[in-house]
Amino acid sequence: MNSLSKLLLVIFCFAINPLQAQNLTQTLRGKVVDEVSQMPIPGATVSILTTDPLLGAATDLDGDFRIQGVPLGNHTLRVSFVGYKDLLLPNILVNSGKEVVLTVGIAEDFGQLDEVVVMGAEKDRTVNDMIAVSGRTFSVEETRKFAAAVNDPGRMATSFSGVVGTDDGNNNISIRGNSPNGLLWRMEGIDIPNPNHFVNPGTSGGGVSILSAQLLANSDFITGAFPAEYGNAMSGVFDLSLRKGNNENREFTFQAGFLGTDIAAEGPIAKGYKGSYLVNYRYSTLSILSKLGVPLGDFVTNFQDLSFNFYLPAGKKSSFSVFGFGGLSDQNSAAERDSLIWESEGDRYSSNFFSNTGAAGIKYSYILNSSNFLQATVLASGHEIGDEYSRLDDEYLDQERGYENFGNSKVTFNAVLNSKLSARANLRSGVYFNQLYYNLKENGYSDDSGQMETHINSKGSSQSVQAFSQLHLRASERLTFNVGIHYLQFLLNNSNSLEPRFSASYELDEKQRISLGYGLHSQVQPLGTYFAEQEQNGQIIKPNEDLDLSKSHHLVLGYDRQLNPYLRMKVEGYYQHLYHIPVKPGETETYSIINQQWTYMTDPLVNDGFGKNYGAEFTLEQFTHKDLYFLLSASVYNSLYKTQENKWRNTLYNGNANLTLTAGKEYHLKKNRMLGINLRSIYGGGLRATPIDLEQSILDGETVHDESRAFEEKNPAYFRTDLRVSLKWNRPKSTSTLALDIQNVTNRKNIYGSYFEPMSGEIETSYQAPLIPLISYRIEF
Repeated sequence: MNSLSKLLLVIFCFAINPLQAQNLTQTLRGKVVDEVSQMPIPGATVSILTTDPLLGAATDLDGDFRIQGVPLGNHTLRVSFVGYKDLLLPNILVNSGKEVVLTVGIAEDFGQLDEVVVMGAEKDRTVNDMIAVSGRTFSVEETRKFAAAVNDPGRMATSFSGVVGTDDGNNNISIRGNSPNGLLWRMEGIDIPNPNHFVNPGTSGGGVSILSAQLLANSDFITGAFPAEYGNAMSGVFDLSLRKGNNENREFTFQAGFLGTDIAAEGPIAKGYKGSYLVNYRYSTLSILSKLGVPLGDFVTNFQDLSFNFYLPAGKKSSFSVFGFGGLSDQNSAAERDSLIWESEGDRYSSNFFSNTGAAGIKYSYILNSSNFLQATVLASGHEIGDEYSRLDDEYLDQERGYENFGNSKVTFNAVLNSKLSARANLRSGVYFNQLYYNLKENGYSDDSGQMETHINSKGSSQSVQAFSQLHLRASERLTFNVGIHYLQFLLNNSNSLEPRFSASYELDEKQRISLGYGLHSQVQPLGTYFAEQEQNGQIIKPNEDLDLSKSHHLVLGYDRQLNPYLRMKVEGYYQHLYHIPVKPGETETYSIINQQWTYMTDPLVNDGFGKNYGAEFTLEQFTHKDLYFLLSASVYNSLYKTQENKWRNTLYNGNANLTLTAGKEYHLKKNRMLGINLRSIYGGGLRATPIDLEQSILDGETVHDESRAFEEKNPAYFRTDLRVSLKWNRPKSTSTLALDIQNVTNRKNIYGSYFEPMSGEIETSYQAPLIPLISYRIEF
């Protein structure tokens, strides 16, 4: 019996071990508010439809409700109030370890129908009511229980239609064939820096997410034609919401696993005060083991992070929130100092890499009156990424080969006003101002001169300004419009964009909906690209300083059908036209920033490139019903680009097709115990590659690609299956979960790419992640 089988047997034996059966219950409470003005709604009725007898409560003068003695398990809530649409909240998970605290927004009803019921909290309806196309809500439970998601929103999103992971080693995602760098991260309504550890310059992903699942509430993920409030993004948006801590009882969570050991604490700030705190700290488990003397090899990864949310009411109509996150990470590797064991050129290199990121903000919320709700936020954020690497020569002397240190910081102010114009219409308008600071340095070794040369060396500041306004209009009970406009200006070179946005949704009947969305979207280039240096006639110039914004038209047509109360089908077709894309000038040049994966491009560029992405997506999803859920996502697409060469080529991310099945089932082994089995299987077209010029590579002693044949090769199809087995048990006042995540359970060797190996003089293949078992334990109390 192998070690994996033994581990599964231990989990199973532990699951069937007798435990005293008890009828455990928990408290469910929260607040009901108007979804636009955020005014509390007194007298609303909250009922639990899945208990016998039915349990329920009415909201008090502050809109608060409390239901005690709720049995453990998944429940459906119904929220009702005269003049408002009834709201159903399915799959509210109740455990013994934590109280369930909800804030529920309901919409005013203006129709003449006898009864209108809105399904809330399911994935076909987003938290943001102005998202009509290409949007999906995701929950904390999904980041926890999806196989190999490991509490990471980026890795979880690869279960969705149109989303492809670009590398098993990080959570970079390509959305509808776009570069991963076109993704926008937001938290509490304001833009944040890339919230990941082990970040490469110019990217939107990394090796490990900094964000703690302990802090996240239901959040939105958007893959195209997003509403007017989102700007400076080309491909997608993670719009993250934070939950408030328990403001009545102190609660704790401890989790230990292969990726990290963390502890979370939440509770009331003071007795009798409705404010709360929620804090999570995590430290790399591998770092802990290394410090304890466990041998982990020469390549050690270290990280730690802190995330928090403090909710501070300042009266019945106003409140403050103090929120943020910070992460430190580094990787160090040492060259082998014995030439007899050198097997590849990489054995001669040493590297010291670090990536530090943080953001902290203060949000002020104020209910002006029954029709207007104002939010203003100030956020200070920044990141610093550095790498210093060297190569041992034949005399075992270190030769410097590269140095990078990219520092960016930003102070952002935004103010957003939500106005209820009538029961049919509401208007959301806002402004953003960003004060940017940068300190960017990059030196690289030149084979021609045999010396280190400066590529980037800039320090200074700049600004960007954004403004938007968008109208949400319910023309009838079945027809809804969203119309808006977004403006973006980058003051470094005064590049700007005025962007119309539009979407419409029409309910054909109570089970079917069609939707249409259009938007013009733009994005500032990766900051270091603007400051690339070049010597010309004895002077240092910055040829990219005046680069324009990249831009893209998005058009989406969708059809949704609810097959039964728990099963839905969705089809979307889309077309994206990209223009003003930076490319290398010249009729024989094939480089486009569309294909840039990481670091900053330092060659001269011009905004003469184009791109187009088009395809169709299919989703069949069963929301959790009788402890079973599944999500089948399929997409076919084409992703092309063009330079001054005037020839359409495949982009790096043009895999053409992707099919993903994510499913899970929970089994009630005995009272208060549950065994979960979750599966995710991905089959997709391989990413594109540029052939290697072997003859030139041998002459240069390094990998040289044949750029005249850019992305003409395609990697073999990608196939990976992940498995998660978990055991959850509830005791009085605590909930424990023991889980085993097995990534790439079939141990398939998926090809990552090819490279020239100077020591062998041959082209060799690099592979993605093999089978990796990850065990974790979590207790909530």
